Formats: sequence, structure tokens, C-alpha cells
Amino acid sequence: MATPWWTGLDLRVLRHVRGVLRRQGLQLTLVERRPLEAAAFAALSLEEPGAAGLAVLANELGLAERELVESMLKEAALDVAAALRDRDERDEEPPGRRTSYHGIIGGAPVMQELYVLLDRAAPSDSTVLIQGENGTGKELVARAIHEGSERRDRKFIVTNCSAFNDNLLDSELFGHKRGAFTGAIADKPGLFEMADAGTFFLDEIGDMSPTLQVKVLRVLQEGTFNRVGDTEMRKVDVRIIAATNRDLQAMVSAGQFREDLYYRIHVINVTLPPLRERPDDIPLLIEHFLARHRRQRTKRLMPDCAQRMLAYPWPGNVRELENEIERCVVLAGDEPMIGADLLSPRIRQWAPAEELEVDVQPDSLPAAVEALEKRMIGAAMRRHGGNKTRAAEELKVSRRNLIRLVQKYQLE
Repeated sequence: MATPWWTGLDLRVLRHVRGVLRRQGLQLTLVERRPLEAAAFAALSLEEPGAAGLAVLANELGLAERELVESMLKEAALDVAAALRDRDERDEEPPGRRTSYHGIIGGAPVMQELYVLLDRAAPSDSTVLIQGENGTGKELVARAIHEGSERRDRKFIVTNCSAFNDNLLDSELFGHKRGAFTGAIADKPGLFEMADAGTFFLDEIGDMSPTLQVKVLRVLQEGTFNRVGDTEMRKVDVRIIAATNRDLQAMVSAGQFREDLYYRIHVINVTLPPLRERPDDIPLLIEHFLARHRRQRTKRLMPDCAQRMLAYPWPGNVRELENEIERCVVLAGDEPMIGADLLSPRIRQWAPAEELEVDVQPDSLPAAVEALEKRMIGAAMRRHGGNKTRAAEELKVSRRNLIRLVQKYQLE
């Protein structure tokens, strides 16, 4: 007996399809005296819209209800089809290649190296310094480290050091004693106490004042601190993960950041690549964010929209890309296809349309990436007479990454 086509499908997809039917009060029925999976309704609807899939329900529903069900099944079918494609793509991936990691999306070589580093760093209790441009996902990486550690069942506390002035940050981190300052009407524990036995993520640690740097250093060295206005020393067991978009080494040299604290938080260094250095991941991220932000109907990018998004350098990195996708989904309303006219002006006007034309179909986003990438790299190499260092600087990618892409597209 043949294995049902839905065997092995992601359970979340099956749950979604069942949920689509259940919201309309529909029950699974019998076909040829056999139970029909909810996912099979979607398959029948996809193959023969309005026919086989709905015939099962024809005697139970009126015309308006059948039309509603047909619309719902088409939507669910797209999800199932996408899941099947994803499964097939995963089967074709080289052994060990991952396209996601604890919510981090990306399959580029530089991301594979990152996942290996996180696999090794997470189980330890060592401090971690995450460095990268704004929008590269530093907090997401910190959460991934926490989820992979022995502290995963404990609290993960986050604070942004640039969001408070010095006095407020002192109270936020370490707490205060009643009467320590105007408005301190009661004792208040700080975030370090709340994070006891868990993980504390200090974002933008480069913005922390020298005074507070000393107090954080004491926590790292001795596991002790005192609340503002209190002399009692308190003890905590906290793993610290710090992050910054600044050059801490340069700040140490300039006397703006304590050298001893720098080496304490720099036990394991994680450097996140900007999105422009992993353009192959843009289609993955687009599909991920389309799925996250759509309301009911599945959304797809039209070729002109996809091409412009692939050409844009994304200075705001993954965060900027997600915000743009959310904007497009909202502005598209009930339309299933998203055109370039819905893009923000800065992206829509990034390059003349004739420079971006690529012969692709709406559902071939990876093909658009490769075609556009090959064209841009070839043009840069010609402009610089084959000088890879200068071409890499123009394209804002690492020389190592450019060499890999030149070999991939046989541009030498």
C-alpha cells in the first residue's frame, strides 16, 4: 500500500490545516469508508479546485459555505505545498547543512560556522561577547545560547544599556534600598537578582559608564554586588552575555572602556555577519517573514518586487528586511501578490529597473538571487580589472566570500 503523501509533513502544517476546517465547525469525514486527513482536503482542492475536495462536503453545505470552504482549502493547500517543497529542499541539502538554528534563519557558509560556534559555546557557563551591526540579530543569538545551555529552564533577562541614564541603569541592574534617592519608596531588587541561576543579556554594553563597568566586573569576578544605597553584599549565580555594535578594542585603547572588563566578557567572541555578506539567505528570510506577518491569505512577491529587494544592500540588516516585509503585507491587504509599488521609496528607487531585470517566475526567488548576484559580481570584477579586494570593497562583502561566489558562478 502506498505511503500517504502527507506522511512526514511538519506537524505544524497539519495542525494549521485542521484548524482551518475546525474554525468553520467542519468535521473530518469518510471517503471510501476511510478517514480523510484534513491535509488531504487541501490536496484535493489544490489538484481539482471546487471538485473532488468539495464533493465530500457537497451534501452538507450550501453554495455560499462551499465557496468559503474552497477559499479556505486553497489557502491551506498553499501551506501544505510549501511544506512539501521545504521538505524536499531539506532532503537535497548537504549533510550537516542547517538553514535555521533556534529561530535564527540562514544557510550561508558563514552561518554554518556560526551554528557550530554556538553549539560549542552554549553548554558552557563562559561569558560571551556578541558583536555586529544594528539589526543583525544579537538578542536572537543570545537567546539561542541560553536555550542551548543548562540554564534553559531558568530566566533569560534582557536590558539595553543605552536606554537608561547612569543613575537609572544602576538601579535597574542592581536594585536599590528604600530611601536611596527621591522616589525610592521601597526596596527594589535589580535585574541581576532576577536573573539568578539564569542568563543575563546586557545589550549595548559599550554605552555603559566606567562606574557601572566596575560593578559589572565585580559580578563577573566574585558574583557579588550591592544595591544602590545599601552596604550589604549580595551573591548571584548568573551567566552574562554581552553585545555591542561598537569597536570595544578601540574604546579600550582610547580609555573609554575598561580593559579588564573587556577581557572578562570576551571569553567567547561571536561576530554576526551583516546581511549584505550573506545574500543567499535573503530568500529564506523573505519567506520566513512573509509567513510570520501574513494574516490569513498566503502572500508571494512578484518578480519586480523580489528583484529590487535582492538588489538592495539592507544597511539595517535583518531587522530592516523584516520591517519592510511587514509593511508590504499590511499594504497588500487581501491581494495575494506583492508588487514593487508597495516597497518603501528607498528600496524601490535603489537602482533603475533595467539594471534589475532578471528572467524569473514569481515562485523562483532563489533563481532571482543567483542571476542578480552573478550579474553584480561580474560587473564589479570587470570594473576593477579582476581585482577581488577592490571588487569586494565595492560590493561590501568579505574577500573570502567574494572568492567563493566567483568560483560558484565561474566568473574567472
